[in-house]
Amino acid sequence: MTARAEERELVGEALRLLEVDRLVLAIHDASFPSEPDEDTGRGSPYTAGAGRFYRFLKDLGFGAVLLGPQGELSADNPSPYDGAVFSRCTTSIALAPLAHDPVWAGLLRPETLETIVTQRPQTPRGRTHHRYAHASVRRALDEAWIAFREKRRLDAPPPELARLTAGLEALRTRHARWLEQDTLYDRLSSQHGSGHFKDWPALDARLFAPLPGDESAAEARIRALRAEHAGAIEANAFRQFVVGEQHRALRGLLGSIGLELYGDLSIGFAPQDEWAQRSIMLAGYRMGAPPSRTNPEGQPWGYPVLDPAQWTGAAREFIRARMNGMFEAYDGVRIDHPHGLVDPWVYAASAPDPLAAVQRGARLRSSPDLHDHPALVPFAIPRPEQIDRRLPRHADRWVNALEPAQVDQYAVLFDAIVESARAERHGAGSLFCEVLSTLPAPLEAVLVRHGLGRFRVTQKANLEDPRDVYRSENAEPADWIMMGTHDTPPMWLLVEKWRAEGKIAAQAAYLAERLSLGDAGALARDPGLLVNAKLADALASRARSAMIFFADLLGLRETYNVPGTISDDNWSLRVPEGWEAEYFDKRARGEALDLRRALGMALRAAARGATGDLATLADRLSALP
Repeated sequence: MTARAEERELVGEALRLLEVDRLVLAIHDASFPSEPDEDTGRGSPYTAGAGRFYRFLKDLGFGAVLLGPQGELSADNPSPYDGAVFSRCTTSIALAPLAHDPVWAGLLRPETLETIVTQRPQTPRGRTHHRYAHASVRRALDEAWIAFREKRRLDAPPPELARLTAGLEALRTRHARWLEQDTLYDRLSSQHGSGHFKDWPALDARLFAPLPGDESAAEARIRALRAEHAGAIEANAFRQFVVGEQHRALRGLLGSIGLELYGDLSIGFAPQDEWAQRSIMLAGYRMGAPPSRTNPEGQPWGYPVLDPAQWTGAAREFIRARMNGMFEAYDGVRIDHPHGLVDPWVYAASAPDPLAAVQRGARLRSSPDLHDHPALVPFAIPRPEQIDRRLPRHADRWVNALEPAQVDQYAVLFDAIVESARAERHGAGSLFCEVLSTLPAPLEAVLVRHGLGRFRVTQKANLEDPRDVYRSENAEPADWIMMGTHDTPPMWLLVEKWRAEGKIAAQAAYLAERLSLGDAGALARDPGLLVNAKLADALASRARSAMIFFADLLGLRETYNVPGTISDDNWSLRVPEGWEAEYFDKRARGEALDLRRALGMALRAAARGATGDLATLADRLSALP
């Protein structure tokens, strides 16, 4: 047995004994590594470099990979949480197969790929260049589309072309509606010189939700645009076919090496989706985050809100369509901000100061008589006497009592998600919900209804409050536990901050007690030991699902995303070149996560009063080279 195979086997046994059913690595598309001859300036889950990374994760003992939302992105916004609902991100397409894999009939000239690779901007190590990749990949796909059309006209087209043609036509038939809508949005954005429909002429801005009296004009305009841009619609279908085929190939690869693939259902909408689905959106309100422990000022996201009057009709069918697509593509789904599917926090869309407006916002379905939000009264589920007015309206217990029939009303959209999971032969356990510091009573009732837990982000734990939601000892088996997420600083940077702020001793003392390590001083002196103890603390909890963000695993000290900010650094952190050798070097020096070391500490903590198997396995993990 090789050293890596032995390590993988021992890690798997340790996770089993600790009753950790899922160990997941979280990473977004752009952050993947590439091989030098395929690097467009941005990562992709479909490249050869990504394939090597998956095998590395399997060897370490991971059982699944969680990707971020994979919707199509604009050139100027790299945030995956602002991507399209149905269209996949074509910037994530791996170009090398189009140039070299016979399956794709040589649709891309190798010199085109070589030029893109050699001319990519020299960004800082471990950073993406989204704009360059977005433009370069689109030009390459345009070339591939032209080649595809030309090869189809040949008297003797390549045999691979028949399969590609059949697949493309099947895609166009099945997804004609959103393919056309997304293409028309792109064309109208160019025509009107704005990427947001709010700046367009009234008819075009409401093509799929025309005002009374404009229905005939809208239908005529759609027919005209469809005819005018038929070629663009076909080209877009080709791009979506390519990325869809690469995603299916990825599922096959991961299945062959024993990794599951999880996706991320974003709560927000890209402008093209709001435009196309405007008929099921609530006018006058936007979704955001209320003031909370994580964001005391709140966050005015600006996302549209599904119209509660249509939750049992068109809005519900829209959610089912989204989830059906998700479960065709993934083994499990992370629900981003599930509050937005149960009782969103909303604020006035017309307010001149969105931040002030979100602070004065309200819960969409829990506001039966607020004088400043009379438009929400018809949507309220609780009665006035079920509201605790001693609390701020964003408090978890603002609604202080619920009846079963009321929970049914809150659960309409979430029930549709669970129904979709079951229809695709997945259970509710294939869903996991990003519930952080706030858990309003209606959302809690819906999660309990389906046996689902919350996120426990241990780096945020309040060590002075034994009941704090982020402390590992409060985790339940249905919860997901993690040291950090894509929205938090990496542990390695945070430890430096704790030391500078004089908080390191308290962190060390807490972990020493939790893990029965005895010597808190050693933890306080050794950052690597403390970070691995933080992971051990999570793995020793009752939560049966654990997640690690890629930056924490690799010992990176740069932040991936600072919520609520816009900068070139946000969303640009990437697995650096030379990552594999660098990881093992850093692990040996205690500067990257060491699952063996963390599991050993967790096993020894769990061995108190138990059989000797746990301690014996901990010793075997410690003895690995």
